[in-house]
Amino acid sequence: AMKTMCQDRLYLVRPKFFPHDEATARASGADDVLATATLCDGLQEALVGTRLVIGTTARSRSLQWPLLNPRECAEKVLQESLQGEVALVFGRERSGLTNAELDLCHYAVQIPCNPDYSSLNLAAAVQVLCYELMMASNASEQQLYIHEDDDPVASADQVEQFFQHLEETLIQISFLDPQNPKHLIRRLRRLYNRARPTQNEINILRGILTETQRANKLE
Repeated sequence: AMKTMCQDRLYLVRPKFFPHDEATARASGADDVLATATLCDGLQEALVGTRLVIGTTARSRSLQWPLLNPRECAEKVLQESLQGEVALVFGRERSGLTNAELDLCHYAVQIPCNPDYSSLNLAAAVQVLCYELMMASNASEQQLYIHEDDDPVASADQVEQFFQHLEETLIQISFLDPQNPKHLIRRLRRLYNRARPTQNEINILRGILTETQRANKLE
């Protein structure tokens, strides 16, 4: 569940048996995650050095913890991880986390599901939260890539100048009848607006239009 979602830092608190042949077999190729797992005598030991701890729970508690859904949890984990170590805590297969263990958590996370059948096994819960972490991480990396790109998206006025140039060129080469334009220009606007051209791409497109106009005059 962890490895398929690009997670590999596993901490185990007082496992009954470790290593264990059955666990290795069930890992189905992800046994390297088991091999590098950190064993701890207690949850407090596992949480040493962390700045944010989020515990999973599937049931209501008499004393409510600040509650997150999986997506909110992933966003908070990524944000806090920029400053230091964070931890997601999963309880036992049968009984989950105790109240004392949740006391060590800043937040609780609960996976929304059918209220009439809310049973999720441990692996499924891990899979859901690791999936949200991976998706949030991918989105964060994409935003960083866009921010650092040395070819920014063209501004609205640059795109508008391109559209004017495009219309002039299409009229000049008799592809567009200015008296009967129908929806051609509007459709072309939609096409280029979907593409979100960069400044360099707009320059390339306008260079093509300029050469097209020049060649048409030579004819």
